[in-house]
Amino acid sequence: MSQSWDVSSMPDQSGKTVVVTGANSGVGLAATRAFARKGAHVVMACRSVERAESAKADVREDVPAASLTVGELDLADLDSVRAFAAWFEAQDLPLHVLCNNAGVMAIPRRETADGFERQFGVNHLGHFALTGLLLPHLRETPGETRVVTQSSGVHERGRIDFDDLHGEASYDKWEAYAQSKLANVLFAYELDRRLGGGDADDADVRSVACHPGYADTNLQRRGPEMSGSRLRLLLMKVANATLGQSPAAGALPLLYAATDPAVDGGDYVGPGGFMNMRGHPEKQRSSDRSYDESTARRLWEASSAATGVTYSLSDPA
Repeated sequence: MSQSWDVSSMPDQSGKTVVVTGANSGVGLAATRAFARKGAHVVMACRSVERAESAKADVREDVPAASLTVGELDLADLDSVRAFAAWFEAQDLPLHVLCNNAGVMAIPRRETADGFERQFGVNHLGHFALTGLLLPHLRETPGETRVVTQSSGVHERGRIDFDDLHGEASYDKWEAYAQSKLANVLFAYELDRRLGGGDADDADVRSVACHPGYADTNLQRRGPEMSGSRLRLLLMKVANATLGQSPAAGALPLLYAATDPAVDGGDYVGPGGFMNMRGHPEKQRSSDRSYDESTARRLWEASSAATGVTYSLSDPA
């Protein structure tokens, strides 16, 4: 792979349909703009339809011919996830790429509509359910299709606490975030293993994990704002300004993972520059814990039980 891979390196996406969660801001919006510029039809799956419509108009200022559809999706509510999947089915569209991008980071303990700790519920369980419900579309779409799940370098400090997945006994916002981001990578790898056990007639679905490095987005501001800490908000703004790369640069690993022919199922992609926080995308190795197949299977079973979503895929074990 070239060390200078950027949006200009993306293959043409004409005729392809891409779903991007959290497409109204930050990395999701930057990715949406890039997909649209390359000819894809992008379904902007967002919690706020109003903000999504504003973002859609913003993209069309840059890409007048952009093919965009807004779909309402609240990953903190499984009823909304199921409603989005039903809505997507009614659109009668193929699905070439599902970008599990949306997330929350280091927030005070909150619960989703279904009683899950919010970071684990939104970052992992919501996307686990969404992927399972949309998987038939990915498998039925002719040719290669992909699921790209956005993680974070913080996953390296994560552990899956099966005795307290939702932080009811003890909660630390950064530990909860790290757990959810490790869950993203474990899920991406386990999904790819299970897809490898499917029938030969299935579509070639690849599951890939990625991380954006340190991108200057609203993601970092949410925690300080929710906790009412002006000092933390100020420090976060300073860190973003000095260390963060642009959302467009942060979107490059996701775009590479979603479109480049060199990417294989089970890959992990991130920026290859300073401390993997910035730079052009490259294949990397994730944490040792992320490759623990027994943990991945246990997490899969727990996620299916929690969401009520099952996959018609064989267990590689």
